[in-house]
Amino acid sequence: MTEPLEGTARIAGDYDRVADEYARHVAGELAGKPFDRDLLDHFATLVEGGLVCDLGCGPGHVARYLRERGCDVFGLDLSPRMVQLAAALNPGIVFRTGDLRALEVDDGSLAGIVCFYSLIHLPPEQLGPALAGLYRGLRPGGRLLVAVHEGNETRRPAEMWGIPVTLQFNFFTRDQLTAALLEAGFTIERMVHRDPYPDVEVATNRLYAVASSRAIRP
Repeated sequence: MTEPLEGTARIAGDYDRVADEYARHVAGELAGKPFDRDLLDHFATLVEGGLVCDLGCGPGHVARYLRERGCDVFGLDLSPRMVQLAAALNPGIVFRTGDLRALEVDDGSLAGIVCFYSLIHLPPEQLGPALAGLYRGLRPGGRLLVAVHEGNETRRPAEMWGIPVTLQFNFFTRDQLTAALLEAGFTIERMVHRDPYPDVEVATNRLYAVASSRAIRP
């Protein structure tokens, strides 16, 4: 087992405390996000027949959506309580704790990785190295689907749903995400902006990228 990295316990603890409320508010959110559903539908066709990791899975709603579209998917999250809720809400899918900065999968074992808003707690200087770790987990020609809040700000809310937290939410610009993906070795297939969905999510601009690993590794 890899030693916990700096900040892991604090982030996991915050998400443990808010997990139940998080699940109540987020577990059904894809119903109100047609753009996200379309992206996931397309992603499912790109990774057909291979193993997929929902990284930073939260209550497991993205993993469930992919499973319903035929993907062989499992979920990872820092928060033990979030993993517990995901398993309860989504029977038949494996969920376990894990840190995206130290992805514990065999090199080249994954057809795809979905990373929806799980990179946002990283400072910009850690984005490229973290993505390089995900690259190593993908098979040649594997796909990565990333979603982040778009911008150049950092938010530090004192609470979420009335529960005190110390979380830091980092936004990333198109240039930052592009540079980090290229630094990690990815080929960017698509990068697209989306305006927020009112009354469905926090009102921030969203940035999505679909990227692939090299079909033939050096």
